[in-house]
Amino acid sequence: MATAGSTTGSTGTTSAGFGVLWVAIKREPWIFTLSTVGSVLFGALTVADAWVLGWSTDHVVLPAFRDGEVGAGLLWAVLGLFVGVAILRAVGIVARRLGAGVMQYRMQAHSRRAVTRQYLKLPMEWHQKHPTGELLSNANSDVEAAWGPIAPLPMAVGTVAMMVIAVVQMLLTDVALALIGLLVFPLVIGTNVVYQRLAQGWATRAQQLRAELSEIAHESFDGALVVKTLGREPEETERFRAKAAELREANIRVGRIRAAFDPTLAALPNLAVLVVLVLGVHRVLSGATGAGDVVTVTYLLTVVSFPIRSIGWLLGDFPRSVVGYRRVAAVLRASGAMEYGARGLPTHGGGARLEVDRAAFSYTPGRPLLRDLSFEVTPGRTVALVGATASGKSTLTTLLARLVDVEDGAIRVDGTDLRDLRRGALAETLAVVPQTAFLFDDTVRGNVTLGRDIPDEEVWAALRTAQADGFVAALPDGLDTRLGERGTSLSGGQRQRLALARALVGHPRLLVLDDATSAVDPEVEARILGALGAEDTTLVVVAYRKATIGLADEVLFLVDGAIADRGPHHELVARNADYARLVNAYEQEQEMAE
Repeated sequence: MATAGSTTGSTGTTSAGFGVLWVAIKREPWIFTLSTVGSVLFGALTVADAWVLGWSTDHVVLPAFRDGEVGAGLLWAVLGLFVGVAILRAVGIVARRLGAGVMQYRMQAHSRRAVTRQYLKLPMEWHQKHPTGELLSNANSDVEAAWGPIAPLPMAVGTVAMMVIAVVQMLLTDVALALIGLLVFPLVIGTNVVYQRLAQGWATRAQQLRAELSEIAHESFDGALVVKTLGREPEETERFRAKAAELREANIRVGRIRAAFDPTLAALPNLAVLVVLVLGVHRVLSGATGAGDVVTVTYLLTVVSFPIRSIGWLLGDFPRSVVGYRRVAAVLRASGAMEYGARGLPTHGGGARLEVDRAAFSYTPGRPLLRDLSFEVTPGRTVALVGATASGKSTLTTLLARLVDVEDGAIRVDGTDLRDLRRGALAETLAVVPQTAFLFDDTVRGNVTLGRDIPDEEVWAALRTAQADGFVAALPDGLDTRLGERGTSLSGGQRQRLALARALVGHPRLLVLDDATSAVDPEVEARILGALGAEDTTLVVVAYRKATIGLADEVLFLVDGAIADRGPHHELVARNADYARLVNAYEQEQEMAE
């Protein structure tokens, strides 16, 4: 998606608006040509109406007044001319509108696909800096705003041809009256400059407010449980109302400006028509011109007013279009997309070897979250990550999954740096199960397979390993049971077990569990981890429970992003007071909660 320009001001907005349209024309040249030809046909035949009207005035209307009768042949000729012109003009209208609609919707679809692809390419670090509502606005209202001027574009282009033809015919008919009528053009240009200058700022503000309003709505819906249980409905309603009022005010300001602009633009040609009629009467009385010529020029001025209006509609959409396009282009220009190599990993052969070599990472420059972190997990072994809040455990899991890249050092699987792997290679070997299990509004089968072609036998095997086969079998439709949005029909522990089954069904050689069994009963959790250990999968587990930690071959105790101690759980408890205090405090907290 090319950049259309970034200048400001009325002239800048107009040139940038035409730049946006040029992007669309280059992408859909044939559809644009079809709609423009239809528009030119419509414009030419609209001008032809003026010639038919003038010819009828001189050869039918005036002779009828003079002679008191009209020949049947002339009447049929006039009727045939008007009907023929009307039919051809209708064909032009259909071609123009069909082409403009197809072109507009194709550009919107192309932009939405481009934005979505970019979202998928950009790392989690970029997404964390941009609210969900803004991302939704970029892919929806900004895209619609960017390509809004396509609808009047073919009409405007075609009516320019109509205007040229009309002006030439006016000059050939009566130069003096034509020049007087065409004095309207400088007034139209000046009016448009004023409009662009006044509307640009408010159009920009309105587009930004749409994103902010979308973000508030998304937060309210996503946090419905918190809002309702804490009785925050009035406050959330007021927050949404206040932002909606700001958006309404910005839209009203734009609407007021345009409400003044459109009638002014429509009135200017009418004023020119009145002036031409007054002067035309004097010229007819003086014998300088004929009545038919005055009728022709007057009608052509009304014809010229239509192109002026259509161009006004086009220019009137430019402020919002330019703002929307720039917001979409900013997403497509965003840097940070991950680079991939060409190497792959074995998909079979037991657990994978994991090496973390002097890894460092920070969200804020100068404030490292992980520092010089090094450890190794041999195939088939289980390592537990234990640490206080903000010690870097969950951040380490995102690094292992390469949702973000290390700033220094390296992470290797089977001796290969994650940055050297081809796209998708890591997902064939590694699976991550987060603490918060996300389920789609789909069936159990759909949530476990995620559209992959996996036999039901393997789905049930993964469910058994995750200790989820029992409750799934008890559901009304088994694997075909729909779970509702985010799996709200299930308990927290059931959702976690389905998320675990989703990871296991792909037979990962390296499995990372970020406190992924926190909502599961300890007895069930022990059976899950025991089943995982029997599958010879390399496990990295973020854990708090003693029972979970005790199943690990080695424990890494993290403090402020570094490994403070390591070893088997019972040895760490005996020799490290801080570690013992942390794990005991968690157990005591759980006992008090029960």
